Amino acid sequence: MRPRLLSFDVFGTLVDTPSGQDAAFRSILEDAGAAHVAADAFWTHWEERNIAHYWEPYRPYKEICRLSLEETFERFGVPGGDGGLIQRYFDVYPRFELYPDVLPTLEILGRRTRLALVSNIDDDLLAATKLGRDFDLVCTAERARGYKPDGRLFRYLIDRAGVGIEEILHSGQSQLTDLVGGKPLGLTIAWINRRGLALRPTVPPPDFIFPGLAPLLPLLGDKPERV
Repeated sequence: MRPRLLSFDVFGTLVDTPSGQDAAFRSILEDAGAAHVAADAFWTHWEERNIAHYWEPYRPYKEICRLSLEETFERFGVPGGDGGLIQRYFDVYPRFELYPDVLPTLEILGRRTRLALVSNIDDDLLAATKLGRDFDLVCTAERARGYKPDGRLFRYLIDRAGVGIEEILHSGQSQLTDLVGGKPLGLTIAWINRRGLALRPTVPPPDFIFPGLAPLLPLLGDKPERV
């Protein structure tokens, strides 16, 4: 395909969230008196609860994160866990770093086509994140009043893209939001599988599977070796 608009998930696709969020959730568990709980298992359940709430009537991302934290404290048997501790995670956003391949690849892609962001996020948290460049179109859950995967956020993108849906290529790392949310609408999806995960059998298969962003370049006539 020769896309005319490239859209990107942000956190986990462009932004290296795992390295920053691990310390934040360890701090949350320590302050809750639950330092013995494995931070990765705790975070995984918290993220699953976030995704479950994305299907519900819209509420801000920060509210969802707080509610999911309270539910995860309960799931792990942490008495008196305070949902307000999620602020530790929000405080990390200005310190998140981009994956090394992101800016070089986007610089090349941006010469050829328009670039968009599509993120399950509140606008202030996105503004606090250092992305290193401007984008032609920014689509957030706050602006769309809805999330991936229920379809509202992707429809917001499609309605404002200025090109046909067949001319959009969306790249994202999440099976349960990017693939589940985008494929049923007819979007072409590149799964950016940086962690080498197996595709879940219940998830619609992507059109492309790439370990990073550089393999997008041949789709626009550039060579990945240039990154």
